[in-house]
Amino acid sequence: MRILMLNNEYPPLGGGTGTVNRAIVRELAQAPELTIDLITSALGRAPEQAEEAGRVRVFKVPVNNQNLHHSSNRELLAYAARALLLAARLHRAQPYDLCMAWSAVPAGGVALALRRRLGLRYIVRVCGPDIPGFERRYGALYPVLTPAIRAIWRGAEVVVAKCAREAEMIGAVDARVPVMLVPNGVDLAAFRPAPIAEGGPLRLICVARLIERKGQPQLIEAIARLATEGLDVRAELVGTGDAQASYAALARRLGVAEQVSFAGYVPREALAERYAAAHAFVLPSYNEGMSVATLEALAAGLPLVVTRTGGTAELVDEPANGLTFGWGDVDALTAHLRRLAADRELARRMGAASRQRAERFGWGDAARGYARLFERVARRVPTALEKLGI
Repeated sequence: MRILMLNNEYPPLGGGTGTVNRAIVRELAQAPELTIDLITSALGRAPEQAEEAGRVRVFKVPVNNQNLHHSSNRELLAYAARALLLAARLHRAQPYDLCMAWSAVPAGGVALALRRRLGLRYIVRVCGPDIPGFERRYGALYPVLTPAIRAIWRGAEVVVAKCAREAEMIGAVDARVPVMLVPNGVDLAAFRPAPIAEGGPLRLICVARLIERKGQPQLIEAIARLATEGLDVRAELVGTGDAQASYAALARRLGVAEQVSFAGYVPREALAERYAAAHAFVLPSYNEGMSVATLEALAAGLPLVVTRTGGTAELVDEPANGLTFGWGDVDALTAHLRRLAADRELARRMGAASRQRAERFGWGDAARGYARLFERVARRVPTALEKLGI
C-alpha cells in the first residue's frame, strides 16, 4: 500500500505534530506492505529529499522558513501551493492508495484539492488549533476558517482525534463528521524515572511553547504565593515563544526571578535529562489534544499537575498519578504544589504510578492504530458518486 503524508512541519521544524509524525512513520517503516512518501517544509530555500528509516521518503519543499518553531501565514500558503504541485506530480507518476493529512490547515486543504482533482481519498488528523474554538488567540479567525475546515473534514474518509475531548469539539462544529480516536504515544525507552530527592526545593518542569494558551503565568503566580509562605519551589520553563519577555518580567515583578528559569529551546535528545532533574510536571494549559510533553513526563515517572483539558482523562488517574485543576484556578494549582512540596513520598508514589500508566502509550500501539485505519479505508469501495468525483 502506497501512502502519501502531508505535514508542513517535521523535525527539526515545528512542535508536537511533527514529533508525532516522525515517531509514527519510523514505526510504520517496519511494515513491509507499506511505502510512505511524506511532503513537508524545508529549512532552507532549496528543495530537499531524504529517507526516514528506509521505507519512507521525505520530500521537503522550500517555504523560506524564518522560525524553527512557528510557521507564518505566508509560509503555510507557500507550503500548500508547493506541496500540492509536488503531490500531484508524484501521484500521476505512481498512484497512491491513500493520503494522510496531519492537520486540517494547511495539509488538509492540499488533501481536499488532491481528492477533487485526482480522486485520491484521504484521512485528516486534527492537531488541536485547527479545531474551531481550541485556541483563544485565534478567536477572530475561526469564523472565517470554519467553513473551509468543515469542508476539509467532510471530504475526508475519517477524521482522527487523539482524545475524547477533541472528538467532542469536532462533533460540536459538525456532527456529521466521522471521527476515530488514535492516541499519541511516547518512547518508553528514552524517558526513564529518576529518584525524587527528599530534601531541597521542589523542582517543577513545564515543557511548552511560551504562548497564552499554555498558561505559564499561572504557574509563576503560584510559585510567588508559595514563596510568601516560605516554601522553596522552582520551575524550569522549557520552550520558546512570543510571550517569553512578558513572562520573565512577571517573574521579576513578583519577586521570583531566581525561582523561575527560562531554558529556551532544548533539543529533543536532551529533554530526558531535564525531566529526570525534576520532581513534578506542570502544564496549566487552556486546551490540549493529547500533550506530547505530558506523555513524556508520564514516561519519566513524574507526578502530573495539569488542567482538566483534552487528554487529561486518558493520562491522569487522579489522585494516583496526578492532580488536576481548572483553567485559571491559581488557588487550586498553588494547593497542589504545596501538597507535593510537603510530601516527597507522595510525589514518589505518584511518579511510579505515572510510569506504570505510560506503558499503555507506546508508539507501536499508536502506529498499529494508524495501520489498521489505512487498511480499513483502502479496502472501502468508493460509491458511484465518488467515482464520478461528486
